Amino acid sequence: MQTQTTDLLPDPSLSPTDQLPPERPSTLHNVFFGDEGLRAGWSILIFVALMAVSFWGVNALGPLLHLVPVRSATQSSVTLRFAFLAESLPLAATLLVTWIMSKIERRPNSVYGLGGRRKLSHFLAGLAWGVACLSLLCLILWKTGLFVSNGRLLFGFDALRYGTLWFLGFLLVGFFEEYLNRGYLLFTISRGLSGIYQWIFKTRHSKALGFWTAAILIALFFGLSHGKNPNESPIGLLAATLVSLVFCLSLWRTGSLWWAIGFHASWDWAQSFLYGASDSGIMIEQHLLATHPFGKPLMSGGATGPEGSIFVLLVLVLVSLIIIFTLPRTNSGYASKLPSPPIEA
Repeated sequence: MQTQTTDLLPDPSLSPTDQLPPERPSTLHNVFFGDEGLRAGWSILIFVALMAVSFWGVNALGPLLHLVPVRSATQSSVTLRFAFLAESLPLAATLLVTWIMSKIERRPNSVYGLGGRRKLSHFLAGLAWGVACLSLLCLILWKTGLFVSNGRLLFGFDALRYGTLWFLGFLLVGFFEEYLNRGYLLFTISRGLSGIYQWIFKTRHSKALGFWTAAILIALFFGLSHGKNPNESPIGLLAATLVSLVFCLSLWRTGSLWWAIGFHASWDWAQSFLYGASDSGIMIEQHLLATHPFGKPLMSGGATGPEGSIFVLLVLVLVSLIIIFTLPRTNSGYASKLPSPPIEA
């Protein structure tokens, strides 16, 4: 039998360079880069380092330039000026660092939570549900005698002016906290963990496993970060942890942060301005109603505010159901934003 050797001969149509086998990446290259680009661990280290430098700059330059008034760690009331500057400067730093990371990783900035086709509708729905759910919580406390109103403090133009200004202030709070905790950081931890799950288990559910593991880690961090607030309570810390997971649920279904930003802003606004209650132990200087808790802090929320009450857990269950039934998951959900880990044969 004659052996065919034509397949072993070089293709005359190819140049000598094209006939060479592709060069395999070096070990050093593989340490820093994977199939989806810069590895998630290095990305997180760069992001944290840039954020630390940015926040150091904000903390150093703010008081030096008399931009942000110095506030005591035990001070439980906040002025409009402090709220605007204390939230807008870190938000600007977060936006800048996230944009830098998008250029380093060569990804569209929209994948970190601010994209999506229904930005306005999700944002407005979040605003409406935030006020409604906080009002329900206050109604429960009022009907059970745990929340007492002492009357109205603002009238006419003052009510409209301060209500608008504090809404803008809490919009900054919602935007900053959502984008910092559930923007770039959540995306990058999710893609890193989904790659690990795919490597270990070879499962088609690696994206979901990666996202929800990252969501739990972020939620624990978010809850613990509220521990520095004055008058915070164990129930308040638990509520902050759980609401982070609830916001992650809205992100998972819609692929964007807009619903969570709207809900976060209006919940805080209604609690602080509309009902004049503490928000994680912090009061604002101007509010529409004068109210106070009555009874055991576990039930009333005490100095923490309504979200320090045990009843907040029931409301968070309701919020989860609202997300599930009003935000049906589509092909534009969060899983579509994550890069697909390589599937080994």
